[in-house]
Amino acid sequence: MSYQDHLTVNSELTVLNSVQKWFEQFWFQHHSPIARRDHQLYHLNLALAEGFTNAVRHAHCGLSTETSIEIEVMLNDDRMEIRIWDWGQPFDPNKLEEPEPGTLREGGYGWFLLRRLTDQVSYDRQGQRNCLLIVKYTNKSG
Repeated sequence: MSYQDHLTVNSELTVLNSVQKWFEQFWFQHHSPIARRDHQLYHLNLALAEGFTNAVRHAHCGLSTETSIEIEVMLNDDRMEIRIWDWGQPFDPNKLEEPEPGTLREGGYGWFLLRRLTDQVSYDRQGQRNCLLIVKYTNKSG
């Protein structure tokens, strides 16, 4: 069985709480009570927040706050997929250098956090937009 939903919001950090609440409602609506307490929700919600804030802060830097960000979620029997679409310039996060353990620097941790929280992550240009794809394989029984 497959469930899906989408949300379009302006490119503003002030809507992040609304985005996360929308995602949690989707999650709770389509999972068993046992899976609702699963740590996967927290990992995915954090990944969603990281992807959304990166779209606002980096991809849409210099663009109007009226620029849309589209978010799609799809839950299949074996996985959850989140797609975050932005209108920024093409960018390859795989070229980022991972910070050395124990070092501090400003920024540059988000891509590596996403890769640790999820099972698959990619950021690709599709037409005029970029798509951040986040995949987490689920275990609906808990």
